[in-house]
Amino acid sequence: MAYTIPHNAPFRADIVGSFLRPDQLKNARNLHRQGLLDDAGLKAVEDDCITDLITQQIKHGLRVITDGEFRRSWWHLDFMWGLQGVERATTDHGYSFVGILTRAETAVLTGKITGFNHPFVEHFKFVKQFENKGYGLVARQTVPAPAQLLATLLNVRNSEFASKWRDFYDSEEALIEDIGAAYRQVFKDLYDAGCRSIQIDDCTWPVLCDTELVAKNNINVERMSELYLAANNACLKDKPEDLAICTHICRGNYRSHYFSNGSYDKVAGTVFAKENVDAFYLEYDDERSGSFEALKNVPEGKKVVLGIVTSKKPELENIEALEKRVHEAAQYVPLDNLCVSTQCGFASTEEGNELTEADQWAKIDLVVALARKIWG
Repeated sequence: MAYTIPHNAPFRADIVGSFLRPDQLKNARNLHRQGLLDDAGLKAVEDDCITDLITQQIKHGLRVITDGEFRRSWWHLDFMWGLQGVERATTDHGYSFVGILTRAETAVLTGKITGFNHPFVEHFKFVKQFENKGYGLVARQTVPAPAQLLATLLNVRNSEFASKWRDFYDSEEALIEDIGAAYRQVFKDLYDAGCRSIQIDDCTWPVLCDTELVAKNNINVERMSELYLAANNACLKDKPEDLAICTHICRGNYRSHYFSNGSYDKVAGTVFAKENVDAFYLEYDDERSGSFEALKNVPEGKKVVLGIVTSKKPELENIEALEKRVHEAAQYVPLDNLCVSTQCGFASTEEGNELTEADQWAKIDLVVALARKIWG
């Protein structure tokens, strides 16, 4: 049976969600950290910058709008810190990206996890009001995947917190049950606020595809695949039919650096075939991505967004070469079920990638032009 999804995502020309923070916002956040700008003052700057960003998204031909993750420092940790029972912590060292270390922060458990009163719901409401600025606009909320939260709690980079989750749960399965329930609560609150498009961002699967990382960290790929799939599917139980929940499966994005290597082939039979999301946003922007063959595992009718325009470098790709790549992917997923986007966001953390705002919008324009060239 063919699989059908709501018309809320994905779009022929799509985005992953984060955008470069303007200087005005960076300055405000720095002042706030120093205690020189209060919460209300920071929110006012955020509101102004998000309003400008959404105006630009519409101007550049996008149908989906986001807040660019402007109210966050990290793509994932801010959401985790907003859950009940989870708190911010400083670690021994940052995440080890290829060529760079991130800031040394993480999330740890302080109690049982719940999803009540999550601040992202109010963040979404601000974006929702702009849907009336153009025909067919859809406000999207991005969040880290449940699997990402699970991986974070199980692998805290600090001996003091390494087994903290065991203070509250006697098994990974029990932890997953509460993570799923917490996400479903947040999704319900977002839905009640008018959200019909949610994107779960997930860096866990590509780690399992990276032979060096698997060996270095002694990862049991089969066991972790089982846990990650269970965590993500737990958040998708009983979702409303008109709510599109899609996933972006990412190899890491920090100041134009990446975290993991390897094609999706090693996990495609699990995540593509069995994760109950509505569509997959996938990174296919360079040689680390592998071939499109893994797409043969995508169920009939599900859509795939090909991230073939890099958000890490300013150089623009050749549109004819990009079109050719889309048709190569269509050997495995029908052309009508394909879309295009940048491979990731432009600023998964507030530092942003190594390109300018002008470069960023040129990339968006290229994605839009490519989609129009292929699908009209």
